Amino acid sequence: MQKHPDLPKPFADLGVEPPILRALAKIGYEEPSPIQREMIPKILSGHDVLGQAKTGTGKTAAFGIPTLQKLDRNKGLQALCLVPTRELAVQVTGELRRIGEYAKVRCVAVYGGQKIQTQVHQLGKKPHFCVGTPGRVMDMMGRGHLDIRNVEFALLDEVDRMLDIGFRDDIKKILGQIRAAHQTVFVSATIDGEIRRLSKQYMKDPQEINVSRDSLTVDMIDQFFITAERRDKDRAIKAILKNDNPDRVIVFTNTKAAARKVAARLHKEGFGAMEIHGDLIQKKREAVLDKFRKNRLKVLVATDLAARGIDVHDVTHIINYDLPPEIQVYVHRIGRTGRMGKRGKAVSLVTREEGKLLTDIEMLINAQIEEIHYDGYKPSPRQSEQPATPAQSPGEVLAGRMQTTSNSEGQTTTNVRRTLGGRFKPARRRR
Repeated sequence: MQKHPDLPKPFADLGVEPPILRALAKIGYEEPSPIQREMIPKILSGHDVLGQAKTGTGKTAAFGIPTLQKLDRNKGLQALCLVPTRELAVQVTGELRRIGEYAKVRCVAVYGGQKIQTQVHQLGKKPHFCVGTPGRVMDMMGRGHLDIRNVEFALLDEVDRMLDIGFRDDIKKILGQIRAAHQTVFVSATIDGEIRRLSKQYMKDPQEINVSRDSLTVDMIDQFFITAERRDKDRAIKAILKNDNPDRVIVFTNTKAAARKVAARLHKEGFGAMEIHGDLIQKKREAVLDKFRKNRLKVLVATDLAARGIDVHDVTHIINYDLPPEIQVYVHRIGRTGRMGKRGKAVSLVTREEGKLLTDIEMLINAQIEEIHYDGYKPSPRQSEQPATPAQSPGEVLAGRMQTTSNSEGQTTTNVRRTLGGRFKPARRRR
């Protein structure tokens, strides 16, 4: 008989029982993350919980471990988890199945893009736990295939993203259908006034947990930028991949067309890249994500909406092929590396016209993003300007403001005045 590895005592100390502990040992969980350490005992004791933690800190396991432990295998559907995207529905369901392997609980996912009959068949097997996107959950309820009236656990994952997408009314309709006494758990990377109003309406004396330490970025991420005009970006990204030789990379673009083109060019160069975006059919998107999770794909080129369900702990690099027009999105992007205590690296390709946008990002994260140089890459000079002088490299044009002065001999010298991020925004202006 195969001998099971030692059960993780730190989780046992939180009240986690042997069937779940065996699964955690198999997965490789040894120490609970801060959000897990705070949330697990409170959910086990029956409290409603409003939890805030940064991306990549183990929020799924924080609510999944105690909920799975409290499920009764002899009952039907007892837990409903709402998530913003189909990719996240698949990812959360997979994580719950791994955690609940020895507890013998059945978990299913319902989401758009998959055949209705396939999900109807899965719901017919009387699962204990259902994970779904609000739209498909309401669809299944309307068709009579999903009865949530007796649900005992109502869980909302990435609440801020669901509200961003516009699911507020759907969430209210779904939560309003639950008739039995139940626990409610919200988890989110950020908590604003709208989320608090929602919690007051649907939660009873919630225990609020915040382990984000008011920091928007993960401490374990090294952040850099490269000066790159549009025509330079393909050369720049190849230089990053060749010099750093990263194990697993997500490249973010702002449009689906850009994702297709960048993936095709990188694949042609031998980097084994594939794209994921909203135009891909769901089956194709799941196949690409499965390759990426199983480390059979090195470079994933993604748009923001399509990438929201990607939760892979060992992504080593994030490359912003395009800076996002909304600065909050930058935080969500880079948060997909540097997870669970591992260091990560984020590199943004920035045109000179995007200098103010980069400064706004620095102000948001309260840190300076340093310029980085790679062997084999040099940005081309702007077509409308004279070649850069030795004291005025293209990066310096972006990162500093030029000052020209005359010395006592009548010679002019050019100096770059450098500053410390957003705290000195007037001097940090880029051209």
